[in-house]
Amino acid sequence: MNMDTTYFFVGIKGTGMSALALILNDKGCKVAGSDIEKYTFTQRGLEQVGIEIFPFDEKNIHDKMTIVAGNAFGDDQEEIKKARELGLKVMRYPEVVEMLIEETTSIGVAGAHGKTSTSGLLAHVLSGVSPTSYLVGDGSGKGIPDARFFVFEADEYRRHFVAYHPDYTIMTNIDFDHPDYFTGIEDVCDAFETLAKQTKKGLFVWGEDKYLRKLKADVPVYYYGTEANDDVRAENIKRTTKGSTFDVYLHDEYLGNYEIPMFGKHNILNSLAVIAVSHMEKVDQEEIKKELLTFKGVKRRFTEKRVADMVIIDDYAHHPSEITATLDAARQQYPDKKIIAVFQPHTFSRTIALMDEFAKSLDLADKVYLTDIFSSIREHDGKVSAKDLGEKITKGGEVLALDNMSPLLDYHDDVVVFMGAGDIQKYEYAYEKLLSNLSLNNN
Repeated sequence: MNMDTTYFFVGIKGTGMSALALILNDKGCKVAGSDIEKYTFTQRGLEQVGIEIFPFDEKNIHDKMTIVAGNAFGDDQEEIKKARELGLKVMRYPEVVEMLIEETTSIGVAGAHGKTSTSGLLAHVLSGVSPTSYLVGDGSGKGIPDARFFVFEADEYRRHFVAYHPDYTIMTNIDFDHPDYFTGIEDVCDAFETLAKQTKKGLFVWGEDKYLRKLKADVPVYYYGTEANDDVRAENIKRTTKGSTFDVYLHDEYLGNYEIPMFGKHNILNSLAVIAVSHMEKVDQEEIKKELLTFKGVKRRFTEKRVADMVIIDDYAHHPSEITATLDAARQQYPDKKIIAVFQPHTFSRTIALMDEFAKSLDLADKVYLTDIFSSIREHDGKVSAKDLGEKITKGGEVLALDNMSPLLDYHDDVVVFMGAGDIQKYEYAYEKLLSNLSLNNN
């Protein structure tokens, strides 16, 4: 790291960018950045450590800066363009992450789903037993001088993760997503295989994923899961309203009984990956057991609160597989309550490509509501609407308007799960406000 420059992050409020900015700040680098003026949940951490955030403007750029360009921005963005005119060094997000990878024993977490939950859990567990830097996709990042481990999220979108050469890689699954970039599942598999072949010491992959089973790599591959042919297995699984317990075996070797205060089968699998990596690095498993018990989760992944007589869960799920996992977790924790899903479809291309899969996963709820489709920076409209998806859903499918969340007032002592990767939280807040006001009026 260059201590004589200011690392200026273009798009600093992005979840990965804000986390990376925090790491560089922790390492003693000078850090600043720019973004939209609208408040986002990631900026709180930046403000707390004194990192300045400016509105986008070419006047922000001056000598003695190194530009870190967010993946969403092209060379025509005004600040990046200005930096190139001044002859400043412009680095892309993955290039800066690769610099950190080279300094430590690095563990990347890749997968169509589960990256943030798994990297957050791994960072928490390893931080409890050894100096660990981490870069998690919920906007959290920490840089530790002389860290033993570096845990980071490796994003497959536009093949960003092919910039990385980690010691270990965890791969949670392969699924067809990002239809605006990938041409099909074979294209996605090709990207993952590139990362697999760049991994230096070992791969830990979910054994029940047929695509991951076909991956070729030049290092040992350890399959984790619940089947007899998995290398690292969870057996005697018990799922309750308090969490899950299970025995873990590495081939025929019994590693111990583990308890997690988390819900859903996917969290058992995430824990297995963490246990497997830490075992290979000879970390004391009793320490791992202790750290697993204290994990509180990551931002926007099954975050829950109570308002009036309702449980409200906020989750980033925006793909059918993620919706299935989130609703499975809600059922485990609240088996006697009605589960109401409020889903914001994310991008037109994804909604069209996965329409039937969305309908099938959402129908796992007792009742389903939708919001209008959230468009992205890259696509502003499309030939599909939330109403089209609603017509395929058998458990409801009504499209809610932000100024009228009253249909949700029909439920009492139940669970409402708000899911989406866009601005679904504004619908959640509108419902909470309605619920709070109604509760006050009734008292």
